[in-house]
Amino acid sequence: MSGWGWGSIWGGSGKNSKDGPKNAILGLRSTLEMLTKREKHLQNQMDEQDNIARKNVNANKGIAKAALRRKKNYEHQLEQTQAQMLTVEREISSIETANINKETLDAMKNAQQAMKKIHGGLTIDKVDQTMEDLREQHAIGEEIAEALTQGNVGNSVDEDELDDELNELQQEELDTKMLKTGTVPVSDQVQRMPSVGNQESKFPQDDGTIGGLMANTQAVKGKAQQVEEDDEEEELRKLQAEMAM
Repeated sequence: MSGWGWGSIWGGSGKNSKDGPKNAILGLRSTLEMLTKREKHLQNQMDEQDNIARKNVNANKGIAKAALRRKKNYEHQLEQTQAQMLTVEREISSIETANINKETLDAMKNAQQAMKKIHGGLTIDKVDQTMEDLREQHAIGEEIAEALTQGNVGNSVDEDELDDELNELQQEELDTKMLKTGTVPVSDQVQRMPSVGNQESKFPQDDGTIGGLMANTQAVKGKAQQVEEDDEEEELRKLQAEMAM
């Protein structure tokens, strides 16, 4: 049976060769199923002859002895059947293992061929040359970008114009602080004293001196106090109107 199994696997070519292991396994499994049924049948026959021998062991020893003889015969056949089953199971396992090995080898061969095809046009020299070309192209790209930006280098910013704009922003910030707090920050006073002596002040009392700054501060305080009193009177009028309702 072993020789038949291997011959059916590797014989032929093409589709028959590919289906050989599958067909061999199917045939062996069918044989194993038949042997399993025979094993069960022989076991039943042995049990039946054993019962006959037990019933006639005292009444009719001849019948009992014949039953034991048949039981021995069935027992011998059962042993042969079980041995055949082991052989078939071993063949199935061998074929499955061989088929798995073959499929694994075929997969490895396909992988090797695919890698060989991929690497067919690649060499170390070609890879080095490609990387060198890439580096050259990157360098060219950087040179082009630098050349394109050189036209904007001459457009310098007027520093005097920036200084004037900065002074205006500082003056606006100072005016805002004075309106909110009614006082001139010490740092702003120090900055204004030397810098605005020749400039026209935005306030009538501001002549660029400490006295002018103090007078200007008092004027701002007076305005803030007047606004606060007006707000209080407005709130009082609203309260009186609500109470009258």
